[in-house]
Amino acid sequence: MSSTTAQESHKHSRLVLDHLEEFGDFMESISTVCDMGAGEGMDSEWWATREVEDDSGRHIPLDIKVTAVDIQPSIDFEHKNITAVKADFEDSKLKDGQFDIIWCHDSFQYALDPINTLKHWWHLTRDNGMLCLQVKQTTNIKHNQQIFTQDSGVYHHYTLVNLIHMLAINGWDCRDAHFWKRINDPWIKCVVYKSKTEPMDPRTTWYDLAETTLLPESAVSSINKWGHLRQQDLQLSWLDGHLEAFFNH
Repeated sequence: MSSTTAQESHKHSRLVLDHLEEFGDFMESISTVCDMGAGEGMDSEWWATREVEDDSGRHIPLDIKVTAVDIQPSIDFEHKNITAVKADFEDSKLKDGQFDIIWCHDSFQYALDPINTLKHWWHLTRDNGMLCLQVKQTTNIKHNQQIFTQDSGVYHHYTLVNLIHMLAINGWDCRDAHFWKRINDPWIKCVVYKSKTEPMDPRTTWYDLAETTLLPESAVSSINKWGHLRQQDLQLSWLDGHLEAFFNH
């Protein structure tokens, strides 16, 4: 969303953030968040200012500590729970194993090395921690025509299939996970969890990945039948329990 304002970008983020907030027990379990590619920090502010309502109707801050990472941070406000860090999110130099959630909206596509970036984030996350990632697919269908796009500063093409591959080889559990992409919407949204499987050699084959428990069951079936993963074979669920079949995407 490079051509949009910070407010428009945050409005888009809220489509997922507001959904996550519906899970009260989940929100109360969070103590640390890292906002990768934080920009002006509106998403960071959202995390830092979350509250819970108790039985008497009082609003109690959840006290979530947020680390806002950006190579050129432009946060123009202060909050006691937000720490702005000037760093490249591909290798932030932050301490391993400290974050419950890594949040990345409209930033991952600017990574020069997306595979090692996901590996770095795996190490930064606590056991069973979560990665919430939103990135544009670069190959889409519009008016029955294939549309290929690649914005300035984007060095790789992204699809649902190659995102699942990059996540899985870096130890992110894509089976007990959530994915969403509408037919006429380029945005891929995913919520995945850190598994106990260490990041693997990027050249790990689909067959070897299918032997792990990191891929969706529909992906394993596709690989066993065709020798590779086909997007049209995927059936993936989103946070609301909706199951999307991708045979016509």
